[in-house]
Amino acid sequence: MLVFLLEEESMMEFLTGLLPRILPPEWTFKLVPHEGKSDLEKSIPRKLRAWRTPGTRFIVVRDQDSGDCAVIKAKLEQSCREAGRADAIVCIACRELEAWFIGDLATVGEVFSVPQLAGLQGKARFRNPDRLGSPSRELMALVPGYGKKSGARALGAVLEPARTYSPSFRYFVRKVAEVAASPEPAR
Repeated sequence: MLVFLLEEESMMEFLTGLLPRILPPEWTFKLVPHEGKSDLEKSIPRKLRAWRTPGTRFIVVRDQDSGDCAVIKAKLEQSCREAGRADAIVCIACRELEAWFIGDLATVGEVFSVPQLAGLQGKARFRNPDRLGSPSRELMALVPGYGKKSGARALGAVLEPARTYSPSFRYFVRKVAEVAASPEPAR
């Protein structure tokens, strides 16, 4: 079993659609959303120590926001180690989850009926969406009426990891694939 400790509900909405498409069917997963980054950070040691299901693997997912990605990741990894789970994987969405969506503007355009978005992907501004200052604001400007949870739900079902321009999304998908390539521990 894979347990994902998530910063917020919009990530849960996204992964609910994405994970069944990228995980082998024999893998089960549980999504545990939190009420923001401080709630997530406080709960990591408690949840990791208390989890008793043998063979459970953990992936922690948090937005970078305006912080230093390396510092945030190191802090979360240290928290996992202190809880006795040095094998937990930490993935940071640079800057925000919405950067992962902007990494595939063709799909965003298809889902939200804004076909001209596909042509923007080649522009310098959108070639590396992880460098955008506020991906959520960018997405709201590109897609009138975009909502964080509903948008994440809609995109999770169709976003194609192979097409993404987001390095942090590629890293996340690669880490999930690495865990999935190893045999799932007996339950």
